[in-house]
Amino acid sequence: MAFEIKSVGIIGAGQMGNGIAHVCALAGYDVVLNDLEIDRVKSGLATINGNMVRQVAKGLYSEDDKQSALTRIRGTDQTTDLADVDLLIEAAVEKEEVKRKIFATVCPFLKPETILATNTSSISITRLAASTDRPERFIGIHFMNPVPLMQLVELVRGIATEDETFELAKLFVTRLGKTYAVAEDFPAFMVNRILLPMINEAIYTLYEGVGSVDAIDTAMRLGANHPMGPLQLADFIGLDTCLSIMQVLHEGLADSKYRPCPLLVKYVEAGWLGRKTQRGFYDYRGEKPVPTR
Repeated sequence: MAFEIKSVGIIGAGQMGNGIAHVCALAGYDVVLNDLEIDRVKSGLATINGNMVRQVAKGLYSEDDKQSALTRIRGTDQTTDLADVDLLIEAAVEKEEVKRKIFATVCPFLKPETILATNTSSISITRLAASTDRPERFIGIHFMNPVPLMQLVELVRGIATEDETFELAKLFVTRLGKTYAVAEDFPAFMVNRILLPMINEAIYTLYEGVGSVDAIDTAMRLGANHPMGPLQLADFIGLDTCLSIMQVLHEGLADSKYRPCPLLVKYVEAGWLGRKTQRGFYDYRGEKPVPTR
């Protein structure tokens, strides 16, 4: 295999994008972190620095490791700065039209051998690949949130993904110190196909008055030994993302069991998207989170 991944470009400096940049830089890759607005890039870089400081304090690696990793990350709001990367990972919002537009914009600047990847948690890899100039060098590399802490990466081949692309993606994930699980290209892949309907069912349980926010989360933490309750987890993921994934499942598999709960829709319409907007199933504006229902 002649081609080797040495540099990684990441489009989207939000929660997922800056987490991916963090683990790539620590693993020795040169990283270009890109977003449309330079303020978002600066915020992403500040988050990476803060997270690395915490990891050094926990003794996970040394101050020298942190400093050398930070020097490997370059932030930019210019798409043309991604021209020389070996692997480009799109980590933008979970909307297909946005992702397609990103690939259409960036493909003309890239080297012909550059591999394209998407961090989508639910959208068809085959369909996204078909909108690019290199479907055979396109793959789904789905990281879990928070990226620096979570061990799993889902690898998803599209119908056109070549073996070389797949093998390079496996090597890349392994070098990050992560474990990959290979999923077929079906709506929401494996983790979210199982996880999101559970969260949606928890919201139905709240909607139908079976239990309060606190009761449902306590029940699942203590009764099913989950590290956090499903409504707390929904707030952490982002209720807009939860809704997007449920819509992909509902439309893609045409089964009524995937119908998004009307209460989830209402919260998203209100702009109560969870932690990132300070309100979701909990209100985060005080000293400790308070249930909103």
